[in-house]
Amino acid sequence: MLKDGDIVGGKYKILTMIGKGGMSRVYLALDQNLNKQWAIKEIEKKARDRNNHVVIQSAIAEVNMMKRLDHPNLPRIVNILDEKDQLYVIMDYVEGISLDRVVKEGGPQPQEDVIDWAMQLCDVLRYLHSQEPAIIYRDMKPANVMLQPNGQIKLIDFGIAREYKEQNIADTTALGTKGYAAPEQFGGHGQTDGRTDIYCLGTTLYHLLTGHSPAEPPYEMYPIRHWNPSLSGGLERIILKCTQLNPEDRYQTCEELDYALQNYEKVDEAYRIRLKSDLKKFIASSAVAVAALAVGIGSLLARNAVNNNDYQVNIARAEKASNAEEKVKLYQTAIDILPNKTDAYEGLLDAYLSDQSFSEEDEAEFQRYVQAHIDELRKQDEYGELAYQIGRAYWFLYDYGSSDSKGDNQATRMKSAKPWFDDAVTYKTKDANHLAAAKAYSEIGSFVNEITLKIDEADDSGEYKKYFSSLESLVDTVSKSKNEGEMVQAQVYQMTMNAMQTYARKFRSDDIKQSDIEKLYKEVYTNVEKMETTSDTSAQMKSDILNRSSLVEETIQNAYTNNGEEA
Repeated sequence: MLKDGDIVGGKYKILTMIGKGGMSRVYLALDQNLNKQWAIKEIEKKARDRNNHVVIQSAIAEVNMMKRLDHPNLPRIVNILDEKDQLYVIMDYVEGISLDRVVKEGGPQPQEDVIDWAMQLCDVLRYLHSQEPAIIYRDMKPANVMLQPNGQIKLIDFGIAREYKEQNIADTTALGTKGYAAPEQFGGHGQTDGRTDIYCLGTTLYHLLTGHSPAEPPYEMYPIRHWNPSLSGGLERIILKCTQLNPEDRYQTCEELDYALQNYEKVDEAYRIRLKSDLKKFIASSAVAVAALAVGIGSLLARNAVNNNDYQVNIARAEKASNAEEKVKLYQTAIDILPNKTDAYEGLLDAYLSDQSFSEEDEAEFQRYVQAHIDELRKQDEYGELAYQIGRAYWFLYDYGSSDSKGDNQATRMKSAKPWFDDAVTYKTKDANHLAAAKAYSEIGSFVNEITLKIDEADDSGEYKKYFSSLESLVDTVSKSKNEGEMVQAQVYQMTMNAMQTYARKFRSDDIKQSDIEKLYKEVYTNVEKMETTSDTSAQMKSDILNRSSLVEETIQNAYTNNGEEA
């Protein structure tokens, strides 16, 4: 057990314990290098749960699952420290208060606030369910939702989340919080899937709106207007549908539920009565409507033309705007007009990156626009190229996890960039060089994300050969590209030099020939020497690479030498 003031990993100073479970403890810690607060989860390797299962195995599974996720409503894992008797997971410190405390201290919550939280939770569940394989959270409840000071929520505690296995008939373990969990989570009633999370979200909304926990007496979920008649009948119908015992009777996807929440007033009985009245009036005037149909079609075509014109006007104004803030607003306006056109997103991204930084605030704002229309964007021919450009923004300029733009957060950048490079490959950016680079970036990102745990599990054999091949491919692509900026070149060359110095012996153990690694070293060294730099930052990076080159060369020689003889 850690004490206040203890140092973990040489830089994380323990400030206080903020949480404790039967098998782990969570601390608030200060990164003394970055002056940034993180949460540290301490897990004892020998700890066992109530079923006598070794906790470390489930903890590693949770870490493996979470480290590849990147969503504004999820905390991120930034580091993993494997000590002799403990595993330390360094993750976001989520400032705020859990929704169960919000209800406990403030009673039932305003309907508008609950709907806003519900739509945020729908979005994060949709993201989890869209993973390959799908991730089923299975423990949605107010205690696992943190409300931050800015009004955003974060979903925490992935201890019982699981990856959906299509061939399974039922889950192997009954897990979940009684009262909130769906029937299929207990008693072998079938395998949990995305509809399980929809049930749990429904019970969570019930608790937030009524102040009554389904896990406490009377252990029954009455319609929400039983407790408060002023609540929306439409919202009541939505929660009743979410919490049907048979998964087939619930909303089948989070997209369906999100649409219902956005239109909850239209599900209200009063609305339906008004709708019937309007329908009668409509039938009475149907002859007029038929006569006006031609005019309507003409108006629709005219409106589309107006939209296209307005869109192009905003794009043109944005391109000529004199400052980044004005550009951002104009590109956002263009997206609101035609959200399925990719060039506005590319322009918006460029505006955010004009200061050579992708700040947390810029990233969160950009993601809100992209994620709101991601399904439609993926249908566009140009989406692959957009995904590639987003991946580059994360890889080279994302500021998350550092106190300044020079912070050591490359692992976080790679992790955040990888899903976008995966999309660039899946949706095939039309630029052949970009496609090759996207594949290399994605494979390098996978290596960096997974190698620590693979080493811990003695399962890293063969990984370094794939990593080396990806480095070769990326260096070759960057070297041949005429449009690649000096900062991109410098960072790729620096990363490659670092890899050769760090993993020279591992490359040898994976049968990389000495001549091949020396060839890559010489290519990088020559390219760096020829680089023409125009900024102080790239000039400093060039100098650093060249100054370290002799050490890298010596490390390679030592790795391939046994008792003074070349291997």
